[in-house]
Amino acid sequence: MAEQQPQPPKIEFPSDYEIRIMGNAAPDFKDVCVEIVKKHAADYDGNCRVKPSRAGNFESVMVKIIATGEDQLRAIFEDLKATGRVKMVL
Repeated sequence: MAEQQPQPPKIEFPSDYEIRIMGNAAPDFKDVCVEIVKKHAADYDGNCRVKPSRAGNFESVMVKIIATGEDQLRAIFEDLKATGRVKMVL
């Protein structure tokens, strides 16, 4: 009998949700990320934290939204990756 793999916890919506977006450092990287998130999260106020990598080659932009559903999160992730500038979204 095969063991059951534990299922990841289900997110209950609406929910506070932090998104970490990583990409190459550039003067407009934060603005690009913020505009995409605003497109999908109407109540997002544009506040974010930006953390450069130790060598300064990459940036991490952290935004917090009130997530309304999996479709919204999927759309944000897809649009961020479609820029070609985002290396990873967590």
